[in-house]
Amino acid sequence: MRLLSLRASHVTLAAARAASALLGRAEAGPPEGTPFFMALPPNALPYAVGANGFVAVGGFFSEVGPGLVWMPTSGVTAIGGINAVTVSRDGKKIAGRALDSRGLENAAIWTGGTSWRTLGSITPNAQPCDRLLSGTFGGNADGTVLVGLAWDGCKIARAFRWEEATGMVNLGSLSGTSTRANDVSGNGRVVIGWEEDRTGPRLGAKWVDGKQEMIEGPGGAVGEAFATNWDGSLIAGTKCDWTSTLPPATGWIWSRSRGVTCLPVERPRWALNLPYGVYPQATSDDGRVIGGSLSFGLDAESVVWFDGEPFMLRDYLRDHGVPDAFEGWVNTGFITDVSPDGRILVGYGAGPKSFQGYMVVLPELTR
Repeated sequence: MRLLSLRASHVTLAAARAASALLGRAEAGPPEGTPFFMALPPNALPYAVGANGFVAVGGFFSEVGPGLVWMPTSGVTAIGGINAVTVSRDGKKIAGRALDSRGLENAAIWTGGTSWRTLGSITPNAQPCDRLLSGTFGGNADGTVLVGLAWDGCKIARAFRWEEATGMVNLGSLSGTSTRANDVSGNGRVVIGWEEDRTGPRLGAKWVDGKQEMIEGPGGAVGEAFATNWDGSLIAGTKCDWTSTLPPATGWIWSRSRGVTCLPVERPRWALNLPYGVYPQATSDDGRVIGGSLSFGLDAESVVWFDGEPFMLRDYLRDHGVPDAFEGWVNTGFITDVSPDGRILVGYGAGPKSFQGYMVVLPELTR
């Protein structure tokens, strides 16, 4: 597959104003000042960031495991397991996936060195699907609540919520189909992800204190939810309107007070005519900064939304004093996490020699 370097473009002014109004802002726009851009070593892919950018966790592109921790003082350190997908806001608690004594993939907590504590599945004697028993997809602010996907045989998958007091709890399904939890609010109360429609698509869902609700947009069901903030009052996901087959591709943001607002991103006119999707992957607590991707598989470009208005990350950096940002890269891939204050982005893309990660420190949004 040829990897595209997608550059340019943002949404119509009307759409940007609508999204900005959703967040209570009269005017949308990127932060002024010069951001800081840093490439991580080749093959090191960050999935989450903590400790105000002083800790990032993830995995290696060319290997099945181990997980990694990156810090500016020590660089990349392999920590065993399969990968690390979430880190507490203070950078001290890390979770991801690891193999148990039977060689089955489990949701797991890193306990130091290269040791991991595996968490099993939703029933004590759950059966794996192939070699899969469970997997972590997200964690709350202090690392005490984990969410993800659990198996008991291959018939259906189940979203789970784990904490020490309850163990791994099956979050169920309204229609009896498969579900998955992609993230959890910082306070641990709101779990978000998807429920599989009986015709195939993954539809946006949330579980508030364990009770499931489907997320509805202007045309009915929306696509899966990927990100939420501290209290679950903002949720972001992909495919705003399943009833529309016309471009542009859309993501969405839901707020407790206003419901769903679509986030369209125009396909650049020079790009191949592929069915690109819009994938918001992470949000700041106030929703003013959202990170994600315009992608078709690995044909992908990182997108950052400022007050609802999307910018290709490479273009934003080069237009704001970082002219060599992503120089020589095939594409900028995916923003995978945003710090709670919206100042730090991490992600990965197709670098000059291999897939590799990056970190961006943004100026403060003042408007």
